[in-house]
Parts: sequence; structure tokens; C-alpha cells
Amino acid sequence: MSAKGDMFYAWTKVDGIQGECGGAVTSILKYLLDEKIVDAVLTVQKGQDLYDPTPVVITDSADLAKSAGSLHCGTLLLPKLIKKYLDGARDMKIAVTCKGCDAKAMYELAKRNQINMDNIVMIGLNCGGSVSPTVARKMIAEKYGINPNDVVKEEIDKGQFIVITKDGEHKGIKIDELEEEGFGRRKNCQRCETKIPRQCDLACGNWGVFGEKAGKATFVEVCSEKGAAVFDAAVGAGVIQTCAPEAKGLEIRAKIEKTMVNMGKKGQEKQFAELGEGQERLEKIMRATSKCIKCYSCIEACPICYCVECSTKKPHLVRPGIVPPDFMFQMIRFAHIADSCVNCGQCTELCPMDIPNSLFMHAQQVELEKMFGHKPGYDMELPVLAFAEEMDERARLNATGSDMIYENVFGQEE
Repeated sequence: MSAKGDMFYAWTKVDGIQGECGGAVTSILKYLLDEKIVDAVLTVQKGQDLYDPTPVVITDSADLAKSAGSLHCGTLLLPKLIKKYLDGARDMKIAVTCKGCDAKAMYELAKRNQINMDNIVMIGLNCGGSVSPTVARKMIAEKYGINPNDVVKEEIDKGQFIVITKDGEHKGIKIDELEEEGFGRRKNCQRCETKIPRQCDLACGNWGVFGEKAGKATFVEVCSEKGAAVFDAAVGAGVIQTCAPEAKGLEIRAKIEKTMVNMGKKGQEKQFAELGEGQERLEKIMRATSKCIKCYSCIEACPICYCVECSTKKPHLVRPGIVPPDFMFQMIRFAHIADSCVNCGQCTELCPMDIPNSLFMHAQQVELEKMFGHKPGYDMELPVLAFAEEMDERARLNATGSDMIYENVFGQEE
């Protein structure tokens, strides 16, 4: 029997399954579906090409093969899809493959009662970062000298971004070199510290698998009682086989994680320093957001935004019909989200005006964490603003004769 904190090498015992590293994840998902432990699997599969990762809900385990393997040239976030299209998993059980940002977003939605975590099995996937599809195409053409359409596989290994062509050509370039020239991983991924998503029920990847098991087994860490039950059941059913990880493998995995986390911290230091502090930071944010066309892509994509009636659409807060909108539009978003930002990067990725919204939000989240100690996305602890009693606050505001906080706090004369 396994328990939280246990670690294994695991590989498939099911004929016909070929995964990225031994097929353990695909086999576990197949077991969950076939045994009706879950009703569906929410994961990602290749669309038109490897630059087109597509979310997919799978109910027939025969379709899981299409989702096997990694896709680094994509920027999807799955939890909000559960809230928006699957009724928050209230009446169906779902297994979900999760990167670090997916896992964090899952918790933030759950603590806001937007996702029923009792009906979710989270299969975590180690993640060193992803590359925007448009950046990936340009990078491969300019830096690798390869037609992006000829690439059939990509991977991140040993600090390199490696591409493999249909002719079998392998070419890798160091990620540091790519990022120094404006290519490589997304900016939010460069700031990320969640490389092994232990918030999930199981955390899976190839870090720490070496020797004869390299490429043939998955390193699995059990992260919850639910994860232990799923893992033990899959082993008992004979769909996966396991062995203890090599001591050197444990050392290698820990070293990789530490290196990646340190890279994330350095990314934060560098990008936050460029943003400045105090008034300088505010002025930079105001200049950058002055390009906003109020398309609402940032709000639609953000996993923390879920209000039925968005405050940014209230005319007494943000004047309608004006582009760019008043800075109050941005202030409302910061006030509602900053303490819980999970640094998923969606608000930047989908902004048609290339405003680095994620940088602004993440920088504020880090400052708020220093002040109040709340670290979003790691457990069910409520954010700071959740401790304000809404009805009491509304009664206080209404007693002043206005519902506008700015006026009530700053505009009233003694």
C-alpha cells in the first residue's frame, strides 16, 4: 500500500499503450475510465499540428492514445473549462491532467465553490514551462533554421529545447540562450516556481528516471490519500507495474527541481526589477494598459474571474463606450484578483494589444504574499479579501449614501 510522499518508477502493462515515458499516466487514466471511477478525462491532445494543443473531454478509453505524450508549444489552462462547460464537476467525476498552474487554478476555483474537488482526480505533470505557438514557429524558423511544419516532436531536456523533424533530425538549443534573445518559454513560465505539482493527487514526469528505465518509466510521487487509492488500485488491477526509484534518481529529480525553482526566482527578480517600484511601477502599468481596447479577453481567460455580474461593466465604476477604459477598469481587476493570481499567463497570452497583464498581476501577488502570508493555489486556505464580510461591507457603504468605495474612502469630507 502506498501513502502520501511515496515515490515509484511506473510503466504500463497494457498492450498497445505507448506514452511519453512508459505509458503510466495513460494507463492510469484508462483504468479510471474503464472501471467507471470517473465519468470523463479532461486533457490535451494535438490538434492540426503540435502548435495547436486542443482541450478534449474523453469518455471512451480507446481515445486516450490521441492524448499521450507532451505538448510544450501550447498555453492552455483547463480548470476554467470545468467551471464553464462541465458545471464545475458537480454531477460528474472527472480526471484532469494538470500542470502547476492548472493545479493552482483548480484550488482557487474550488475555494470559491466553483469546482467540486470531491469529484476531481488530479494527475499532475511536471512542467518546466511552455512556449507560445506563434513564438515557437518563429523561433524554430529563425534560430534552428528548420521549417516549423517539418517538426513532428519537441521536448525540453537537460536545459535544452529540442526539436525533431520528420526526417529524424534532432537539434537542441539551450533555453537560456533562447530566452536571452526573446524566444523560449513564456514570461510567466520563466517566473514559475511550481515545477512538480504536489497539490495534485499524483505528480508524474520523467525527472529522476535514468539508466535502463530512461524513456521506459514514469517517476510517480503520491501526493494525497486519493492519489494513493488510485495508484494502488491501478497496480492491483495489473495495468501498471512499479519498482522503487534509484537513489541516484531521487537525487537527480531533486536537483532538477531545485534548479528550475531557482530559475523561476531569478526570473521574478529580473522581471520585477524591470517593472520598478512604487510610483515608477504604477506609471509603467498605466502606460502599458493605456493600449487596452476593453475586449475582456483577460477576464474571460482568468481562472479567478467568475462573477456573474462583472464590476468592470458597471457604469458607475467604469464609464461605458470609452477606449481605452478608465484606469479604474484595471484597478478593479487588480483588487479582485491580485491576492490570488496563480501566474498562469492567460491574461497576457490572449491580450491582442500585448499588454503584460500577467507580470503586473503576479508582481502584486508576490507583494501581497509578503504582507499577508497567503500563497495562492497550494491549499484551500482562503485569500485575504475573503475575510471581509460582503453584506456588512455593503451595509456600511450604503449608509454613506453611495456604493462607490473610492468615493466613500477618499472623497468624503469630515
